Amino acid sequence: MKKINIVTGHYGSGKTNFSANLAVKLAESGEKVTVVDLDIVNPYFRSADFLELFGSKNIELVAPMYANSNLDIPAISFDLERIASESGYLIIDVGGDDAGAIALGRYQKAFLEFADDLAMLYVVNCRRFLTRTAEEALSLMYEIEAAAGMRHTAIVNNTNLLYETTAEVLEASEKFAEEISEKAGLPIEYTCVPMGISARVTNPFPVEIYVKKIWEE
Repeated sequence: MKKINIVTGHYGSGKTNFSANLAVKLAESGEKVTVVDLDIVNPYFRSADFLELFGSKNIELVAPMYANSNLDIPAISFDLERIASESGYLIIDVGGDDAGAIALGRYQKAFLEFADDLAMLYVVNCRRFLTRTAEEALSLMYEIEAAAGMRHTAIVNNTNLLYETTAEVLEASEKFAEEISEKAGLPIEYTCVPMGISARVTNPFPVEIYVKKIWEE
């Protein structure tokens, strides 16, 4: 596990839920964890929604000043370079698609200092619109890289149908993830597997579904 983990992906890929699970698992193992919500585009399903969960696990949450408010102002009010230089693990949840990655791009030069201890994880879900083929997912991945000025280091297969996810859905997504891995020349870091499901997949990573639908709030 790298010290700095940047998580990107398409809207609805489940990158925020993956980020939350990664943070909780690190914290429960006794590590100091900071989560940065770098999503200045999407007002829904973002790391700032997990303030109570993170507080119960002693996870520090850093978010834009207007996160979870009625103000649609893309303002970043924190020093990410300073946060990255502190001890412990840092998880950065980047806004969806290339538009969200623009905010990450402003820190490109600063992150060069941490290149040896930085992972940039691309979360894919072949059950989501616009990333149902390897070609679509790869096209978006390259758009994110161009906007951020940074290259991904690994793939996270988070294919799911939320509460309707089955072992068959997960196992069927293996070919999709492997095709992306082969064409991009990147390893499959994890395959997210919802708790209670047993599936034969590459590098299984058990996850809780922390993201709630708006009507479940």
